[in-house]
Amino acid sequence: MNPFERAQRAGAELIERLGGEFDAAVVLGSGWAEVAESLGTVTGQVAAEAITGFHPPSVPGHGGTLRAVTAAGRRVLVMAGRVHLYEGHPPADVVHGVRAAVAAGCSTVVLTNAAGCMNPAWDVGQPVLISDHINLTGQSPLFGPSPPEGYAIRFTDLTDLYSSRIRQAVRRIDPSVSEGVYAGLVGPHFETPAEITMLARMGADLVGMSTVLEAIAVRHLGAEVAGVSLAANAAAGMGAPLDHQEVLDAGHAAQSRVAGVLSTVIGVL
Repeated sequence: MNPFERAQRAGAELIERLGGEFDAAVVLGSGWAEVAESLGTVTGQVAAEAITGFHPPSVPGHGGTLRAVTAAGRRVLVMAGRVHLYEGHPPADVVHGVRAAVAAGCSTVVLTNAAGCMNPAWDVGQPVLISDHINLTGQSPLFGPSPPEGYAIRFTDLTDLYSSRIRQAVRRIDPSVSEGVYAGLVGPHFETPAEITMLARMGADLVGMSTVLEAIAVRHLGAEVAGVSLAANAAAGMGAPLDHQEVLDAGHAAQSRVAGVLSTVIGVL
């Protein structure tokens, strides 16, 4: 099935299974799963793999549940079911969830992740708005055959990829929230100290293994994108040796802090 048609089918299933269309979606990254419980009132949920095209995630810290949540007067699709390139999935599968979310009515998609931090001004556990990204995956969700009739051409303008409107609104409410540039790599291994030095010199503040392809796919569909990274650890060469459990622990410790920022983002959509 064409990936766009597959996403349309999945979107229709989400509407049917979860009680109607949505206003916005939130994709939860590593260590963010606990935040879902504090965003609002859960009105329905379904296992991700029960919806066309979704795969059960295989990475610790990524749940496999899609929830309908009422938050700030909006119907929000909270997706704890992200998959990654490094799991062996093609780009079309990596972005299937966000395409389905837009097909289910979402005009805004909020992408969250846990990231290595290269900015010495930030503490571990600090949430950071993504202002821009550097895509170093060597992949694009728009590679391959042209999108079918009815979709925008694939030459998508990414000038304001991470909505400046949303970022400005959040910072008016909470001026303590910082912004930074996210570098997306394939993984699954962590980066070397030399690679971190290179990324910092390129202008990156954060580094991770997700988000960039999803952001491109959402923008191509005409929806607004917001991104929030959790600075989960100091990047390679800037602190202690790295491990995935550290990422999950940082998310747990910062739960109330990141939930507050995420709630602020939802409130300005």
